Amino acid sequence: MGTVKNLNKWANTHTYYPLDLLRVALGVFLFIKGIEFMTNYEQMSEIARPFQEMPGGMIILHYVAPAHFVGGFLIVVGLLTRWAVFAQLPILLGAILTNFLGVMHVPNLIMALIVFFACIFFALYGSGKHSVDYYLKMQQ
Repeated sequence: MGTVKNLNKWANTHTYYPLDLLRVALGVFLFIKGIEFMTNYEQMSEIARPFQEMPGGMIILHYVAPAHFVGGFLIVVGLLTRWAVFAQLPILLGAILTNFLGVMHVPNLIMALIVFFACIFFALYGSGKHSVDYYLKMQQ
């Protein structure tokens, strides 16, 4: 718990608007991906095809869209950012692995890697000073 407090203190003293804009852009991207997966089931099943033979393959289809949808919204407003990011990491690892287990699609691989590293950054950095988390903390 002390490590999280130290990371929050460091993040709050080193908060810049570009990092907040990056967090919002990441959240908007994930939110739009969640909507895209919800509206296009055929694309979603095509992406999950390499994982069909795995136990619980259908759970993957039902986890990805809501996790992107809800997690993206939480990341945009900066509420429970670390929890939302941790929910995205297995999905992003699956997106990276899909390119190696299925057909290699380089633009999707690059996009998944960029989003994965952005999520890793915000898992360490937190939501920053311009977020609901910070506002609620200051109201205590």
